[in-house]
Amino acid sequence: MGYYKTLSSNIKDENPYWRYKHDKYKLVNGKEADYYYVETNGNSMVVPVLDDGRLVLVMQHRYLSGKLSVEFPCGGIFKNETPLECVSRELLEETGFRAKEIMKVSSFEPLNGLARDTTHLFVGYGIAQEQEPALDETEDVEVVIRRIDEFEEMIRRGEVWDGQTLASWAIASEYVKKYLS
Repeated sequence: MGYYKTLSSNIKDENPYWRYKHDKYKLVNGKEADYYYVETNGNSMVVPVLDDGRLVLVMQHRYLSGKLSVEFPCGGIFKNETPLECVSRELLEETGFRAKEIMKVSSFEPLNGLARDTTHLFVGYGIAQEQEPALDETEDVEVVIRRIDEFEEMIRRGEVWDGQTLASWAIASEYVKKYLS
């Protein structure tokens, strides 16, 4: 199996959250092609676990789908911010909770054909509420707390449909259940 060779890469547009890029690249057969994609600084998602084993989630309206989405807290990494700093900030901002212990369990690419947007996945233990959520003007978030069995039933009923949350639970559930046993 061959690899593609990047010939040029240009930013077509950018905003504080991501860059829209256009690359020219060479196919394995020698022909040139175009690739358009989004590039970010990545994001950090946390599976927050209360001492009693319940999960802390957020419910928010997602503009592109026009419906509510139940998700694990997640946000974009700012320039000069580490994934751990990002996940700690996002957990506090979106939920008002802080974790005593945060463990990185994985990194993955949620949309590897459309975006360069690495998700850094953490599990947070010893979660305790410290303040009210501190949302920015674009966020309308409600904290949702569910037992693991309730959350998994929500997944089966299609109430949890966010791909990052589904992938994150597929990866993190083993760590959470092991920790709680």
